[in-house]
Amino acid sequence: MDHADVVIVGAGHAGAQAAIALRQNGFEGSILMIGRDSEPPYERPPLSKEYLARDKTFDRILIRKPDFWDSKDVSLRLNTAVLKIDAEAHRLTLSDKGEVTYGKLIWAAGGDPRRLSCAGANLAGVHAVRDKADVDRMMAELDAGAKQVVVVGGGYIGLEAAAVLTKLGCSVTVLEALPRVLARVAGEELSEFFHTEHRAHGVDLRLETALDCILGDGSKVTGVRLADGEELPADMVVVGIGIIPAVGPLIAAGASGSNGVDVDNFCRTILDDIYAIGDCAAHANAFADGAVIRLESVQNANDMANTAAKAICGDTQPYHALPWFWSNQYDIKLQTAGLSIGHEATVLRGDPAERKFSVIYLKEGRVVALDCVNATKDYVQGRKLVEAGAIIDPALLADADTPLKEML
Repeated sequence: MDHADVVIVGAGHAGAQAAIALRQNGFEGSILMIGRDSEPPYERPPLSKEYLARDKTFDRILIRKPDFWDSKDVSLRLNTAVLKIDAEAHRLTLSDKGEVTYGKLIWAAGGDPRRLSCAGANLAGVHAVRDKADVDRMMAELDAGAKQVVVVGGGYIGLEAAAVLTKLGCSVTVLEALPRVLARVAGEELSEFFHTEHRAHGVDLRLETALDCILGDGSKVTGVRLADGEELPADMVVVGIGIIPAVGPLIAAGASGSNGVDVDNFCRTILDDIYAIGDCAAHANAFADGAVIRLESVQNANDMANTAAKAICGDTQPYHALPWFWSNQYDIKLQTAGLSIGHEATVLRGDPAERKFSVIYLKEGRVVALDCVNATKDYVQGRKLVEAGAIIDPALLADADTPLKEML
């Protein structure tokens, strides 16, 4: 039976950074990274942007060159899933019928794309955007002549994919069940801006629109039927409706959690010697007033990985990192700092018509988050306002001629 002093389950951003951070913090024991993907660790955000657009080749989105892992004495066991955890015996049962024992376990398995439950959801031509294989299949169909695309979901993944597919010459329709795009993550000003941008680029954006089923010829998608009976032709359907945390074996082994797996300030689960990090880890976040949340971001993956690695190396430092995110659509760069959850007011700084502005979110008068569109200076300076929980006159925040750094 194989053994590693630290086994990392998941070969995405969180898993890769955990291995890197262990070595950076002086860990000299054996490290094994187990990943369901067939590729060594690579960046996921470019999949719906630069990789799909073919602006970046796969080698340019690798987190490290393949020989890096050998140089750091990190073993990779790819194309392999963990089926069962025996927490008492510190033993994993794997999909390749092997077993591995561990000293410490870092669970960084992320999540699986949430699938449609309607008829036709499993037809060829229906795609998620979660890993390289997903996007490679999409690219192959585009090369074969797919031109009419329906995107289900008006969140960041759906809108990013819509922007790229429009750029590639496709006719794109976006279906969003809620009254506005980005409704779960952004204020009305930002939603309205992206709504206008996508419409200006020719996207047929349908709000408050429910999907009834996917239509097909028995094997491949040919269109979709909406809840009101309207049918739309489609060569391809892209589904971006969130993820389901991949924590089944952890919960079955006795870990706690209802939305992912619960961890403490040091990324520890309630199971001895088992940590969880990244998209699947539910934690009390200081920037959400202590609410237990999951954060699906590269920032969170990297920072939680560093926290877990330091704890394993004996340097227990609680997780406390400002959340940040980004999205690229057309020639628009959105940068977000903080969490707008539960905000009570917004301040618009700049003019959306000029395609350069920021939305500042306030709660109890405090600056809790910023969405900055083509406004990098606001983003860089505004981060400090969020970290400080600064209380500033909204009229001053709205004055785009006054730098945010002068307000702290």
